[in-house]
Amino acid sequence: MTLYRYLIALLLLIAAPAWAQSFPPLTGRVVDQANLLDPAQEADITAKAEALEKASGRQFVVATVNSLEGRDIQDYGYQLGRHWGIGTKDRNDGVLLLVAPNERKVRIEVGYGLEPYLTDALSSVIINRAILPKFRDGDMAAGIVAGADAIVQQASLPRRKPPSGNRNCSLRRRRTRAASPLR
Repeated sequence: MTLYRYLIALLLLIAAPAWAQSFPPLTGRVVDQANLLDPAQEADITAKAEALEKASGRQFVVATVNSLEGRDIQDYGYQLGRHWGIGTKDRNDGVLLLVAPNERKVRIEVGYGLEPYLTDALSSVIINRAILPKFRDGDMAAGIVAGADAIVQQASLPRRKPPSGNRNCSLRRRRTRAASPLR
């Protein structure tokens, strides 16, 4: 019986951080808990996110939070996206732009189904070229809008069709040429 109580106590200790995590409620396509956007900017991003979902079925949400509650932004963003259920379940094609101004962090969290369109490298380019320069100029709202515009533009690309024909043949030719000695 003592071992049973010990295991229950251990389970509660391990699970406690998951229960302690609190997320803002999903109130729309823009959740501005940190109050960085004015109503016109929220409406603009919301309209673009709705148009993206209507055209492609892909979901996009912008979230600004007061605190990451001691968590790494990558973990917080992943957990927030799962908690909110962003993206369709079968295609996993949602994207979240997360801004935590008090921790000075920003992240683009992308579902697996959208990774061919929004890779980690492209997300980094969007953050470093569209968002952060405006943040450094002191205009966080403009950075969020610029990031949202870049994300929507990239996520609006049409779905790729699988290639036709025998792909192995063309890959074999490339490998043969790449392996040939230099002359």
